[in-house]
Order: sequence, then structure tokens, then C-alpha cells
Amino acid sequence: MPYAIEATGLRKSFKGHCAVDGLNLRVERGELFALLGPNGAGKTTTVNLLSTLLKPDGGTALVAGYDAAKNADEVRRRISVTGQFAALDEGLSGLQNVVLMARLQGYAAREARDIAERLVHAFGLAEAKDRAVQRYSGGMRRRLDIAAGIVSRPEVLFLDEPTTGLDPESRFGIWESIRSLLKRGTTVLLTTQYLEEADRLADRVAVMNGGKIVAEGTPSALKASIGGKTLQIRLENPSDRERVRRLLADHLKLAAHPGDDPHGVRIPVPDAGLAGQAIHLLSSHNVALNDFGLGEPSLDEVFLSLTASRRSEEAFA
Repeated sequence: MPYAIEATGLRKSFKGHCAVDGLNLRVERGELFALLGPNGAGKTTTVNLLSTLLKPDGGTALVAGYDAAKNADEVRRRISVTGQFAALDEGLSGLQNVVLMARLQGYAAREARDIAERLVHAFGLAEAKDRAVQRYSGGMRRRLDIAAGIVSRPEVLFLDEPTTGLDPESRFGIWESIRSLLKRGTTVLLTTQYLEEADRLADRVAVMNGGKIVAEGTPSALKASIGGKTLQIRLENPSDRERVRRLLADHLKLAAHPGDDPHGVRIPVPDAGLAGQAIHLLSSHNVALNDFGLGEPSLDEVFLSLTASRRSEEAFA
């Protein structure tokens, strides 16, 4: 069975800047595949290439079995795209927006109404269905936008950072809506800046940096590859950061990454035992700490650990 999405050597540049650089990607049918990375990594450009909104400079992209550049119309019949900003008519109610989308897809009036009623209920919007969208919260708008986007029952749904800027409660509501899509057998490609989001939703994750995929795997394998925990320390003297880096690398083979705070250093560790050894090592070498704690890996740890180690060393210089 062909992949839902298969990209080979995909490239795209803008005014000399390479946004997507030889990207290779395979997404199985019915899975949720997450593209994880910071702003500027190339995630949105990748979605635009795969969804026919941009033409590549090189390489190929097959979506739902069709070439996204050569057979764009066939691809568009089989996909839907939802971005960071909801594409809704503010003056219409939530239900009317979904009915309108169904009518545009060619459904008769009664069938369009039935579909819309079913979707607003499924996405937890039943009580607000007759309310004007301009009175919806950000999370409600995103859920309605996704509901409207799947009226056509797409084979592949592209969700480009759908929870950016939302509060935790709204993000959780979006996650529940996405899980319901997977039960329908829809293939979902999700872009996100949030490791937690990819961890909770994705079957597999690819980390992008500089237009390339630098790592790929299940969320658990990805986190394990950078260490199971993150030791965060706060130095009394910021000038100790370089010495901390050398001590940890030489004695414990640990990589230390500077934080935005000049006093802060983050250290991926496989377990609490090694975190304790790291604290003991620094203390025995008279490195004064104001505070320390052990937590889960963040997007920063994943990103820094999967890019060149030279980047970390340069940051301490």
C-alpha cells in the first residue's frame, strides 16, 4: 500500500535562503505524524509544498498517491489544510459556517445541515453552534475550523501549528478533536513547536532544523535519545558556565546547554542518579549553585541535542 505522504529530496528556497533542504519524508496511512521544530525550521514551508500551495524547486512529493506538483487538483480533492488562524466567517454562527462549507463541497441543503450538526457535536461545540463566531474563544475557533476542514472527509489533513497561542485548556480541547480524527482513519500531519503536543498525539515525530529533518522516531525514542530527564541548575556566578561544561563533559560525558538566563544551564540526563552525580561533581569542584531541579526534557533540549554539538560550545564562549 502506498504511503499517505512520500517526499523525496524536496527543496524550496526564497531569495537565496533555503527553507526546505532535500527533505525526505514518509507518512503511513492513518497515522499522526508530527513535524517538530522552532520558528524558521521549515515546517510551514513543508506543509505548503505538500498541500500544493507552493511548487518545489527540486524533488518530488506524493500525497494520497498523486504528485503534488504535477497532479495538484487530484491532491486538493483528497486533502484539507488548517493553519494557525481560523478561516471562518465572523458574522455567521458556528453551525452556519460548517453548513456553508458542506454546501460548497456539493452537498444538498438537508445533508449539509445533518453533516454540520454531527460535526459541531463531535467537536464539543453543540451549545455554541448558534452563536456568532465573532463571540467564540480562540480554542473554539480552532475546533470549528478543523470541523469545517473535514466536511469533505479528507484522506490527509494538514494541521499547521493549530494550538499556537492558545491557553492550556483550549489546547487540550484541540487535542481531543485531533484524536477523534484518527479514529476515523484520517492521516494527520501536524506541525508544532511543543514537544508535549507531539508526545501526546503523534505516532512518530520528525525534528526539523534548517530545512532538514535531523531526527525521526516515536516520541518515546526521541526523548530517550536526548536523556530521560533534564537537570536545570542556576549558577551563582555566570562566568562558571564554561567550567561547568568542561567538568560535565570530561567526567560524566554529559552535554550542558546554556539558557537564556546567563545564570542558567540545562543538562540532559538519563536518570536521577546521574543528575545527583552531576550535582556532587560540581559541588566538589567549588561551583556555587543558587538552585537546581530535575524535570522533563523540553523542546530546547531536543533541538539542542539533535543539532551540532558545536552550537552548544559556541554559546558558552
